[in-house]
Amino acid sequence: MYSVTNPATGELIEEIPNSTEEEVSAAIEKVHRGYTSWRRRPVGERAKIVLRAAELFAERADDLAAIMTLEMGKRINEGRGEIGIVVDIFTYYGNNGPALLADEPLKVKGGDAVIRKEPIGALLGVMPWNFPCYQVARFVAPNLVLGNTILLKHASICPRSAAAIEEILHEAGVPEDAYVNILASSKQIPGILADPRIQGVSLTGSEAAGVSVAAEAGRNLKRCVLELGGSDPLIVLDTNDMDETVKATSTARMRNCGQSCNAPKRIIVLSELYDEFVDKFTKRVGDYFQPGDPADPKVPFGPLASISAADEVAAQVGKAIEQGATLRTGGKRIGPGAYLEATVLTDVTPEMAAYHEEIFGPVALIFKAENEEEAIAIANDSPFGLGAAVFGTDPERNRRVADRIESGMVYLNRSGGSQADLPFGGIKRSGMGRELGAAGIEEFMNKKSIRL
Repeated sequence: MYSVTNPATGELIEEIPNSTEEEVSAAIEKVHRGYTSWRRRPVGERAKIVLRAAELFAERADDLAAIMTLEMGKRINEGRGEIGIVVDIFTYYGNNGPALLADEPLKVKGGDAVIRKEPIGALLGVMPWNFPCYQVARFVAPNLVLGNTILLKHASICPRSAAAIEEILHEAGVPEDAYVNILASSKQIPGILADPRIQGVSLTGSEAAGVSVAAEAGRNLKRCVLELGGSDPLIVLDTNDMDETVKATSTARMRNCGQSCNAPKRIIVLSELYDEFVDKFTKRVGDYFQPGDPADPKVPFGPLASISAADEVAAQVGKAIEQGATLRTGGKRIGPGAYLEATVLTDVTPEMAAYHEEIFGPVALIFKAENEEEAIAIANDSPFGLGAAVFGTDPERNRRVADRIESGMVYLNRSGGSQADLPFGGIKRSGMGRELGAAGIEEFMNKKSIRL
C-alpha cells in the first residue's frame, strides 16, 4: 500500500493500492517496447526533451516542494533547494549529453577503432523518500539522454512526488512508453529483475535493501548501481573561526532533519579544539534547531519522514546512552508527529552499536582525536565509505588527510552536498557505481568496440 501521511501531524491523507502483477507486467512490456523507438531518436532530440524537463521542474518548484513537505516533512525552503539541484542535473545532461555520447576514436595495433556509446534497454529505478525528486533526477536524466527507458518504483510514502515527476517528464516530451511510474511493492522487485526485458537496476536506499537488490541483480546477471547508507566522518584539524566552523558543521548534520546519506554523522575533532567545539556545537544545536511546522519558511527544523523513522532513531539514541554514551542535548521524541529533538552524543566507543551503525536522523556523534593519525583511523573505522569532509586552515594538510580517507568522496572545508557535474558514490557497504557527472551516464551504457 502506498500512502500519504503528514509527518508533522501524523494525519493519514491518502492511501493508494499497490500495482497488481498484471499492471507491473504491462508496464515492463511498455518500457521494453518503448526502448526500440526511444533509442533511435537522435541524441540531440532526447537532450532537448531533457532540457525542457529542466524548465518545467523550475516552473513548478513551489508545487513540488509543497508535495515533499506533505509527504516526508521536508522543510519548504529545503524542498525548493532540492528542485534547484534537480534543474541543474537535467540541464547538465541536456547540454553535455551529446558530447558525452560522441564516438571515442582509438588508435590500435594495425589500424583504427572507435568506442560507440549506446544504451542497453529498459531499466528499473528503486528510489527513496529522503530526496524524492533529486534522487530520481540523478538516475533518470542521464539515462534518458543515453536512450534507455525507465520503469520507476518510488518510495511507498511518496506517491504524489512520483506522479508529479512522471507528469513533468511526459509534458516535456518523454514518450509515455519511455518513462513509466509503478506503485510496486518491495516483494514485486525480484520478479521485475528476473524479467529478461529489464536490463539493469539502480537503487538508492538502505544497506539491507541494497543487499537484497544486488543479490537479485547478480542472480539474473543484471547491471546494478547502489547508493546506500553512510556514516560520513568530518575531521576538524584546526580553525581560524570556531563559531563559523560550528555553524557549518551543525547545519550540515541537521540538514533535511539529518536524513541525508552523505551527511557528516561522525565529527572528529583534534583534542586541542575538542572542548570548545563540543560546547559551542551543543549550544547551537540546542538553541537553534527548534522543531516546528515544515511548511513555515521561518522554521529551521522539521519532523523526520515518518513516525516509524523517528521511533527508530530515538531507539538508537536510547541504546547508545544505555551503553555509556553521553547525551549532550536533545534525544527526546516530540509529538504529535514524527519529531525528535536535535541530538548530540559524545563518548561513543567501538563497543557501542552507535559507533558502527548509520543513524539516519538529527543526531551528531562527536569524537576526540589526539592527533591527525588517530583522526584518520577513527574516520576509516567504519563499514561505510560514502563521503567525508576535512576542515582546516592548511590546504596541503587538508589534501594529505583527504588522500588517506577511505571513501568515494571527500570535501575540503565544506561538508557533503552534490552538484550535477561531480560524480557521486561510495565504497565498502555504501554501495557501488557512480551517478552524476560524466561517470553517471556510463553505468548503463554499452561501450561497443568497432574495429575499422
